[in-house]
Amino acid sequence: MTLAIPLTGDTVSPQAHRLLSAVRELVELSRGTVTVEAAAPEPAETPAVAGPEVRLLTGSRQALLDGVALPLTRLEFDLLLYLAERPRRVFSRAQLLAAVWGYERAGERTVDVHVRRLRLKLGAGIPAITTVYGVGYRLADDARVTIMPHD
Repeated sequence: MTLAIPLTGDTVSPQAHRLLSAVRELVELSRGTVTVEAAAPEPAETPAVAGPEVRLLTGSRQALLDGVALPLTRLEFDLLLYLAERPRRVFSRAQLLAAVWGYERAGERTVDVHVRRLRLKLGAGIPAITTVYGVGYRLADDARVTIMPHD
């Protein structure tokens, strides 16, 4: 596996620091090697195309898709909020059931149904939730979800 960790500036981001710690642990356990190579010069950056943005107004429990109210159920809102508060973290269906639904003794397919409905409501233009096959779900890297705690 090849990992590219951009190390620009004087500090390392917390995510890169955790990744480097995990790699260091694998090397110490003799399960991997680390090779440091100089990065190739990056091409001139072009501005990323900004897709639709979802704003979660936690005070009023509203979701706005590019300023337009999005009719989410309580559980859809809670699920999206939970994932948005923990970006880049993968959650199993059982973890989501316990955290969002508040119980563990339900069919794990309940999560699948709510994720599917949430994806439909958000539309194809917003890749908000990524499936990690064999594990569960996480917020997509390019998802533009903003949490507004005081609306």
